[in-house]
Amino acid sequence: LDILSSRARVQQIVKDELAAVRDEFGTPRRTELTDGGSDMEDEDLIQREDMVVTVSHSGYIKRVPLSLYRAQRRGGKGRSGMSTKEEDFVTRLFVANTHTPVLFFSSRGIVYKEKVWRLPIGNPQSRGKALINMLPLEQGERITTIMPLPEDEASWGELYVMFATTRGTVRRNDLSDFVQVNRNGKIAMKLEEEGDEILGVETCTDKDDVLLTASSGQCIRFSVGDVRVFQSRNSVGVRGITMAETDRIISMSVIEHVDASPAERAAYLKRAAAERRLATETTGEEEEIALTNEEIGEETELSDNRYEELKAHEQYVLTVTEFGYGKRSSSYDFRLTGRGGKGIRATDVSKAAEIGRLGATVPVGNDDQIMLVSDGGTVIRVPVNGIRFASRATKGVTIFNTAEGEKVVSVERISEPQADEESDETVEGGADAAPAPDAGPEGAD
Repeated sequence: LDILSSRARVQQIVKDELAAVRDEFGTPRRTELTDGGSDMEDEDLIQREDMVVTVSHSGYIKRVPLSLYRAQRRGGKGRSGMSTKEEDFVTRLFVANTHTPVLFFSSRGIVYKEKVWRLPIGNPQSRGKALINMLPLEQGERITTIMPLPEDEASWGELYVMFATTRGTVRRNDLSDFVQVNRNGKIAMKLEEEGDEILGVETCTDKDDVLLTASSGQCIRFSVGDVRVFQSRNSVGVRGITMAETDRIISMSVIEHVDASPAERAAYLKRAAAERRLATETTGEEEEIALTNEEIGEETELSDNRYEELKAHEQYVLTVTEFGYGKRSSSYDFRLTGRGGKGIRATDVSKAAEIGRLGATVPVGNDDQIMLVSDGGTVIRVPVNGIRFASRATKGVTIFNTAEGEKVVSVERISEPQADEESDETVEGGADAAPAPDAGPEGAD
């Protein structure tokens, strides 16, 4: 009772007991407490993880952890990659680390930069967030190209960035010029004329070629080395193709350069066409060889080793016109010329009234699919392996049976494989996704 009645004695007992615990169990402090922490950023707390980034045609973007997409057996139906409106669809899908920088190039010539971890995270069924709500875009400005930087930073010094505008101007810069970009963006390219826009941006090396295609049906293929490396970002570049005042560039593609003579390319195209006819066990007219405007010289026979070598480096170029005509052509059918010329034909320009102007030129693979959108809102999804091989100078076959008065306004390549059941569905508007009847016996590769 004497202890409980004295506050001083209670406090002294507590102090003595704590001192005894300290003396028996106490150890020197091992953690150093110092001033600092100013160098730490939010990114330092983000775990490195692979993300699947999806972008829709209407400008919605999101990231989903790659671990949510389990592997399936061949022939599976897959799973939904993004929930979109009926008139919207996924146009871009790539896998990148959370710390990977992504460059966004706008039609106004401005580049923006965001790390993948800053993109909105969602699940496979979510729609994502509109880019206009993420980036400081001005009225009427839109993102035309999204380009993730290579994860290996050591390779940045060996890569270039190739720009192309709708008026046929091209420019090449070191990729390192776009590593440091402020949140408000910075000038990527100066546009010389009013109404001119950045059409496409691609990474490339000195061993690549550039393929520019105009809506008039002309195209030009030239070496990357024909465009000097610009030191300034605030420049207009140089002429890539000569075209009429009313014409405009519709696509830019980077194609692997292969050293082959005109005679070798002609021999390869002829042999490849014969193999396709033999594989389908059909007979028909031989595919026209479009190497008519150059000196092929004496015909040559390719050895089996040389043929296989050319085949390993062959790429396919898909052309689509406004009225839904198109075909696949070999990259060897597009000869290399000098930069700034008028180019060669990419379609049958004499039948422009029937097939319309050229709408898109897209490098594709056999396992890809393409999505076509008309100005009437009709959408069709078509597997590439059902589109016929033909010469670049031909009109092709019907891919999209557009309604009267409608035109194809957008063509997007989809690398994500889908089940056969999806590609055979009929899309609202009466367009069937199956290949047209006039695709011919050469529709299968």
